[in-house]
Amino acid sequence: MRVSNEILMYFRSNKKSQNDVSLNDSIGYDKDGNEINLMDVLKDNTTDFAEIIHTKENIKLINKFLKLLNDREKEIIIKRYGLANQKEKTQKEIAKELGISRSYVSRIEKRSLTKMLKEFIKNKKDL
Repeated sequence: MRVSNEILMYFRSNKKSQNDVSLNDSIGYDKDGNEINLMDVLKDNTTDFAEIIHTKENIKLINKFLKLLNDREKEIIIKRYGLANQKEKTQKEIAKELGISRSYVSRIEKRSLTKMLKEFIKNKKDL
């Protein structure tokens, strides 16, 4: 956890907090005059498990809908959006790799996403 030098200097200069510091101690005011405490400015780099679970569920859902696509459509969507641990690529990069035009990649991408969206809407209540 990183704490800015300003915050450290504040607590060093504050005589009443020689040894103990509370996360609820006031360290100043924001531009609207609201009190700011230490807890407000500390960044928490810990893992958000709810977000991880949400992401895993979304990946499962995407994989379910990818099965609706033919091999070329699936390949383009995976490359375009960086799925399956691949780097996101532009339509131009994909076109060059596959030896087709960028506009054809665009049409395939649009058709694939539409196919997936229609299935999502159709099955929304079951998800």
